[in-house]
Amino acid sequence: MRVIACGTGMPTARPSQAAACFLVELGNGDKFLFDLGTGSAERIAALQIPYNFLNKVFLGHLHTDHFGDLASLYVGGALAGRQKPLRVWGPSGDTPKRGTKYAMDHLQKMLTWDLDGRRGMMDERGLSIETTEFDYKGENQVVYQENGVTIRSWPAIHSLDGPVSFALEWNGLKFVFGSDTYPNKWFVDYAKSADLAIHECFVAVPSLIEKFKFTPQTALVVGTQIHTSPEAFGKVMSLTQPRMAVAYHFFKDYDTTAAINDRIRTTYDGPLSLAEDFMVWNVTKDDIRVRMAVVGEEVWPPPASERPMPPDSSRRIPYSKGILDGKLDVVDVVQPVYDEINKAYGLDEKPE
Repeated sequence: MRVIACGTGMPTARPSQAAACFLVELGNGDKFLFDLGTGSAERIAALQIPYNFLNKVFLGHLHTDHFGDLASLYVGGALAGRQKPLRVWGPSGDTPKRGTKYAMDHLQKMLTWDLDGRRGMMDERGLSIETTEFDYKGENQVVYQENGVTIRSWPAIHSLDGPVSFALEWNGLKFVFGSDTYPNKWFVDYAKSADLAIHECFVAVPSLIEKFKFTPQTALVVGTQIHTSPEAFGKVMSLTQPRMAVAYHFFKDYDTTAAINDRIRTTYDGPLSLAEDFMVWNVTKDDIRVRMAVVGEEVWPPPASERPMPPDSSRRIPYSKGILDGKLDVVDVVQPVYDEINKAYGLDEKPE
């Protein structure tokens, strides 16, 4: 099992840290994304993984710092070679409008102009979302079981009813992702025996006051009641005893990291990673190696894993006559481009 941090930061994304996202890669070839927060699609692109393999997303809850880049992966992934639907799993809400299905349905409605404008210009097989919504109240319920992989969920406590945490089990290994949650009994019960347990660990309260300019009252509420404080993170990990505890959801800076580490260590003395973007955990039954991925910034999409289908031009939505009449005649300069490509690929395409 290999886990890569594609987003470890705060609700406000920044160049050094995207918002929440972790990629799990298994030895059977399966890949899973857990949360997809703001900025994480850029990190995913840097890993140069063909997008057909990145079609399974599990959402812990519906804050934008945990699913804000879903539209980017959905449309951008299809443009970059995903030739199958994007599959999304996520919890119900206490009302239908607060559930994952409602969010995905309306995401696609929001993208109507975008999607309609691409019809007939590309391989459209990736331009659909398959949503699996499950009961957020289910305790250690199986929400996915394919190819020897089992993923379970249980309730989390964060902002409103609806959030969940996940455990992935495969080949005797166990990965746990808390998403966002206040410390709770379900995590303690169901995260036991985890090889890698990821749980939020928010910025220390004094740093919230100093850096975010929160009032002391707001810092206390946000840092200890809505989110999990470093001290509480440590207590959770002391109770669950994973092979490796992973703290995330804080800005990892030179003047904040030490306080987070020291506060965790008041309640937990086991193996610990303070996550940052592109941190990698190689997990086997014998060892857990922690390292950093080396990535490039000027990346292009990797080759598609399957041969793309040519676009069906009959599906294009035409311009209105008024807009069409405004086109400048540039056939004389683009015809040589068509001639070049037709000769190279044995085609007979013509400019419009």
